[in-house]
Amino acid sequence: VIQTSVSDRPADSNFMLLMYTGSVCGGTICRRALATRRVFCGRVTFAAERGAHRLPTVPRVLTKTYSAQINESRSSASLDTACDLLSTLKARGLYDNCTDEVGLSEALHKPVKVYCGFDPTADSLHLGNLLGIVILAWFQKAGHHPVSLVGGATGRVGDPSGRSLERPLLSEDTLASNVSAIRSLLEKLLADERGSEPTILNNYDWFQSITLLDFLRDTGKFARMGTMLSKDSVRTRLESEDGLSFTEFSYQLLQGYDFMHLFREQGVSVQIGGSDQWGNITAGTDLIRRVCREDGAYGMTFPLLLKSDGTKFGKSATGAIWLSKERLSPYKFYQYLLQTTDSDVVRLLRMLTFLPLDDISGIEANMQGPNYIPNSAQTILAEELTKFVHGQSGLKEAQLATACLKPGSDTPLDSEALSLVAELIPTVTLNRSSVIGIPIITVLVDSGLLDSKGAAKRLVLNGGVRLNNVKVPDIEKVVRESDIIGDNMLVLSSGKKNKLLIRLE
Repeated sequence: VIQTSVSDRPADSNFMLLMYTGSVCGGTICRRALATRRVFCGRVTFAAERGAHRLPTVPRVLTKTYSAQINESRSSASLDTACDLLSTLKARGLYDNCTDEVGLSEALHKPVKVYCGFDPTADSLHLGNLLGIVILAWFQKAGHHPVSLVGGATGRVGDPSGRSLERPLLSEDTLASNVSAIRSLLEKLLADERGSEPTILNNYDWFQSITLLDFLRDTGKFARMGTMLSKDSVRTRLESEDGLSFTEFSYQLLQGYDFMHLFREQGVSVQIGGSDQWGNITAGTDLIRRVCREDGAYGMTFPLLLKSDGTKFGKSATGAIWLSKERLSPYKFYQYLLQTTDSDVVRLLRMLTFLPLDDISGIEANMQGPNYIPNSAQTILAEELTKFVHGQSGLKEAQLATACLKPGSDTPLDSEALSLVAELIPTVTLNRSSVIGIPIITVLVDSGLLDSKGAAKRLVLNGGVRLNNVKVPDIEKVVRESDIIGDNMLVLSSGKKNKLLIRLE
């Protein structure tokens, strides 16, 4: 069954021919009205029943201007509720394992509640956490209800999964501050396109009233030691030099209780997590089966976000790539993604963006062609993720800062642009009287950007000096009040890469 909708369809047109290009979920169609010979383009959604034949995919031909043609990719990749969500996740590399794939596939024919947990170990999530958020968004697009769980209680214990050492314990005030910051971040990232607020819970709300004796009596007796000891995360730590504390060992039971509580009190039937969370997730499905004596709880894992060399994607030489603007500017976030290798970029486009798969296949094919512009695939990745994490304003900020700092840039600088890049370039403070009305040659030397007036003159004559990104035309140039940006700033550049911000006092 093909359901079509387009706002610019003429009422008197007879659509006798349907030309299809794209994938089963969220492709693009072109309708030709034979009577009027006019062509109209719009979105198409395919509601295919089980067993129905899939329409063939016709790849698009990408051009050098492809990135400019991608607009609002999140909405364009939205799923029909009848689409096979699991197939979509598998095709995008977002599926690793499931406790009952057949059962989950059947359950997804009706709206379900699905949750992913985030421990408040810092006041921001990082790029590695984004994978869980993206998958929650895919469930949301398919008509399901995402639930984010912030671990105000489990964060007091620390998850041993994937850790070689025990996590340091955080103070109560730090945890409370981190929980609040992460809640705000998740509210922004998972805001429904229809305007409804996402469900974000804190497991400390139910754990704070449970005593240790009550927990051991009502929950602990249903946990089997053999099963708990067999978990990979436990066995790995037990075999390590530092071993595993009882506090960390109990973490899987706490996370298992979370799932059971959400199953009973919130109707949540699906938990997702990284592949290193398999043991913790199955602890929850086991508890639900033993305590609630009910079926219908499912766990699904996704692969960890790794580079082609096996190292974690989302870590840099200076630390984690944070999602919070307060921890990492949109510009630096954007720049990190621009540095993605060719061997990783296509896989990350599939996993982290909402671009249709046929578009991504086109990007991949274009990378092998003779007209491919180097790094344009990375630019698409950076644009899509920066827009998702920081919004359109954050993307604009990152693009403006990138243009301003580009070697040899001609991008005009104003106070807004300079405020974005001020902390990113070397800065020197000079007395106002030593700059205004002074020859540019002298300022180049006094600021320390060049060693001698002779070197400064030669560079100016060769066209290698810029003032506020504008090429200095001759050695007679004098710095004027009109050259000052804002109240007290100007930027000098020597060559393509050396920039210096001068602040006047």
